[in-house]
Amino acid sequence: MVEHTDRFRTVPTQSQTAENPLRKKSRSVAGQVFVLQVAVVLLLVLGAILALVLESRHASETEARNRSVAVAETFAHSPGIIAALESPNPTAILQPLTEAARGPAGVDFIVVMNTHGIRYTHPLPDRIGKPFVGTIGPSLAGHVYTESVYGPLGHEVQAIVPVKASDGSVVGLVSAGLKVKNVTTAGDRQLPVILGAGAVALAVATTGSALIARRLKRQTRGLGPAEMTQMYEHHDAVLHAVREGVVIVGQDGRLLLANDEARELLGLPADAEGLHVSELRNLDPDTVELFLSGREATDEMHRCGGRLLAVSQRRTDRHRGAMGTVATIRDSTELLALTGKAEVAGNRLALLYEAGVGIGTTLDVVRTAEELARAAVPGLADFVTVDLADPVMQGDEPTGTGRELRRVTVHGIREDHPFYPPGKLTAFVPSTPQARGLDSGRSQVVPDLSVARGWQVQDPEWTRRVVEYGVHSLITTPLTARGIVLGIANFWRSQKPEPFDEEDRSLAEELVARAAVSIDNARRYTREHAMAVTLQRSLLPRALPDQSALDVAHRYLPAQSGVSGDWFDVIPLPSSRVALVVGDVVGHGLHAAATMGRLRTAVHNFSALDLPPDELLGHLDELVDRIDQEEADSGIGTGVTGATCLYAIYDPVSQLCTIARAGHPAPALLRPDGSVDFPELPIGPPLGVGGLPFETAQIHLAEGTQIVLYTDGLIEERTRDFDVGMELLRQALVSRQDRQPEENCRAVLDALLPARPQDDVALLIARTQVLGAEHVAEREVPFDPAAVAEIRAWTAAKLDEWDLSDLEFGTELILSELVTNAIRYASPPVHLRLLRDRGLICEVSDGSSTSPHLRYAASMDEGGRGLFLVAQLTKRWGTRYSPQGKIIWAEQPLPALATDPATDPATDPATDPDGSGSGSGKGPSGPLPVASHRSEDTAPAPASAAVPWIGGG
Repeated sequence: MVEHTDRFRTVPTQSQTAENPLRKKSRSVAGQVFVLQVAVVLLLVLGAILALVLESRHASETEARNRSVAVAETFAHSPGIIAALESPNPTAILQPLTEAARGPAGVDFIVVMNTHGIRYTHPLPDRIGKPFVGTIGPSLAGHVYTESVYGPLGHEVQAIVPVKASDGSVVGLVSAGLKVKNVTTAGDRQLPVILGAGAVALAVATTGSALIARRLKRQTRGLGPAEMTQMYEHHDAVLHAVREGVVIVGQDGRLLLANDEARELLGLPADAEGLHVSELRNLDPDTVELFLSGREATDEMHRCGGRLLAVSQRRTDRHRGAMGTVATIRDSTELLALTGKAEVAGNRLALLYEAGVGIGTTLDVVRTAEELARAAVPGLADFVTVDLADPVMQGDEPTGTGRELRRVTVHGIREDHPFYPPGKLTAFVPSTPQARGLDSGRSQVVPDLSVARGWQVQDPEWTRRVVEYGVHSLITTPLTARGIVLGIANFWRSQKPEPFDEEDRSLAEELVARAAVSIDNARRYTREHAMAVTLQRSLLPRALPDQSALDVAHRYLPAQSGVSGDWFDVIPLPSSRVALVVGDVVGHGLHAAATMGRLRTAVHNFSALDLPPDELLGHLDELVDRIDQEEADSGIGTGVTGATCLYAIYDPVSQLCTIARAGHPAPALLRPDGSVDFPELPIGPPLGVGGLPFETAQIHLAEGTQIVLYTDGLIEERTRDFDVGMELLRQALVSRQDRQPEENCRAVLDALLPARPQDDVALLIARTQVLGAEHVAEREVPFDPAAVAEIRAWTAAKLDEWDLSDLEFGTELILSELVTNAIRYASPPVHLRLLRDRGLICEVSDGSSTSPHLRYAASMDEGGRGLFLVAQLTKRWGTRYSPQGKIIWAEQPLPALATDPATDPATDPATDPDGSGSGSGKGPSGPLPVASHRSEDTAPAPASAAVPWIGGG
């Protein structure tokens, strides 16, 4: 059995580990091979040494000859040599020169001779005058000649050079040379170096041979050639006999080895080994990618022809991966059929999983039906149609047993389908599978629509087109939730040739069951959302009241996820003032909407008392805290989890806007010059926190300034910061002073809101108007009862100027009563102001903080009837307080000639939404209130009263 390792090493057997003769013989052979290697290396080194010695000797002789020629030629051409030869005694001149020159020149002798070879100089003086030992013939002919001779000094290497006269004739000869023993001595000096280099080379070669032999021995596990041959034969036998394919691929992607089984399984040709894997045409692309990638794999399934192969792959060198990969291949074709079934089951599970994730992502009935259709195409059917009962679309449960359903979605593999379009209402006849499914509550399978007579009865023309289109099979499954049939889903098959079977029906029922629960949840949400929206819209203002101080535009957009607690309001106040309110209750749903309604009603009630903004928010804060406490004590409800509010009062006479806020964003002011700013206002805690007072701020607003109030849903969004939203709001308003508030509302919403806002938005934009000086008359009142007559005369003159003479009598009576009461029961200063707006408003202010109350006077009482008369003569009256005291005001409707009846506050109930005004009295048409407290004017009127006929107050 072969052990598959990274190098195909076999596990040593007992015969391999024991000390057998074969292993001993292998070791002997290995030793002989090593000795032979050392001998060969030694011979090579000795040959190299011999070659170096010979080369050194040859180089030395060549050097000696060259030096001899150079010295002889130098001396032969020296200046004065010819003159010396022609002198009477050449020896006396030349002998000292030659002896002085031969030492520095590095030669053993320099001999000068005549043309007959008789020496003039010699290192041995007794040799002077004797014939030269050597060949002089070539030199006499003008040539340089070198030779090796045995002369007086022994074995010599000498050069003979001619000395030529100016005419080219030879007049003498010069010979220079060295003794041979001196030449060989120079070569012998190099011999130790040559021998040392040879020894080093021998040592290196021997060590290298030993290391290589040791490495080979380690890699072969001490096996010799015989054992290696035997191991190769065993591996070859195993590789070709095993019933498992083995493939080895080199690092360069070439096929190095493939056994017989691998060739058969992969369909490899006979010459496959050596080819690149990508050149093997029969391999599947995935298999080629695996072999070339070098990655490890275990039982990875690959198709090859009609076979299913399990491939495992490992690197041959586990640490570096430089030797390629080895793969083993098993035939798993018998698992192919099981794999097909498992694939079908896996596809069904994947379809159910995707349906579970993709169906019911929104609480929208139609969207959920579309998600069901998309989930089933093309995994189960080629086309899907969904029909629902009309009440389901509105959020209600289906009523009765009717079979009328409305088509809500059609989805399929093609757009040109032959089915009824969405929106068509269909009444299914009893013979159709849809009707049978609705009656029984069970799925109906129609394998062949071309022969389904009961289905064709529904609409012969339509069913004929469906069959001609290629649709041949149908599954119709009722959408049932909590025992209620909501509609029906139809699965059609056209492209797939096989008809629907029982497994398809079970899958369809599973899909429809999941979708039915989501559709029912969406239906119930639709119903609750509609109820919440209806409640919320009923709690919000249906129409803004008529007033002259502000030109108002507003928007309210509920969130896509449900209604919330944002609200706004415009409340007319006495003296032509108007209150603007914007609030926000945290949360969504009915509870938030109901809480918003309670807070809005409370704001209306508190504004009827004409409280300043900080006091009104204080009372509202106490109310929220009391609501939380009541619901906490009762154990029901969740209280007010958080609420903010901004309350502002604008006075068109003084052009002052008084603002207080409880945790609400500051308003934006679009000035008449087109600039936009966010005023720094004191911010109080949200409503219900308690413990901290609220503060007010007054801002002077030029005429035409637009006040922009909003809730946080306008500027806060998950994809941007709060500061970014504020900047977007500023950019949407800046340089737009020419636009009307209605246009600014559209521009702001377009610039800041996404397609599907996550929070509801309340937006209120009001452009200020001014009640000019021509509509206002005021004066100080002397603190003297006699001043009442003067006040009546001044009032009559002012009313004549305003063309309001019809109101003189009632106005004089009202002011007489109010001024008399202020002088008699209050403290100075007393101030009178008349305002001509949609009505005539009379205001009397004094320095007292006590308020009069309407009451019935007894028949014997001398006073107490003044306020009764005021209430009868005015539309409404009341009292408001200021830091300097109080103001008692009374409002009369203008005559028909002085105002447009369409905008007359006396005929418009919107100016008095709560039906009681903002004071304690009503006009002549209203019931008279019963006073429960006595008024200030309980003292009897003095006999000297200025106006005795009005009852003396």
